[in-house]
Amino acid sequence: MTDIELPDAIRTFIEATNARDSEAFVAAFTLDAYLNDWGREFHGRRGVSDWNRTDNIGVQAHFDLVSAKQGHAAGSYLLTLKVSGNGYNGTGPMACELRDGLIASLRIS
Repeated sequence: MTDIELPDAIRTFIEATNARDSEAFVAAFTLDAYLNDWGREFHGRRGVSDWNRTDNIGVQAHFDLVSAKQGHAAGSYLLTLKVSGNGYNGTGPMACELRDGLIASLRIS
């Protein structure tokens, strides 16, 4: 459960995944975004797009928000998402850092 209002980029990240809208998904990230998925690193929107194709929309992932809270630093958020689809299935944490209204860093662990 969340008692904070999610920033637009995080809402877009979730909603675009569920709508299978790859263009909107990638646009939620900064040009120089960093994505770390259990140690696998992806850089820039091209890297985010690659990850999206192999690990997210490309495997029909669906996100259900379990909880969200602000992190210690400004623009940081800690999410817990329940993920289902034809790839990873389970519940886990994601740490997001925003810059200029977009996701600059996403760490999945």
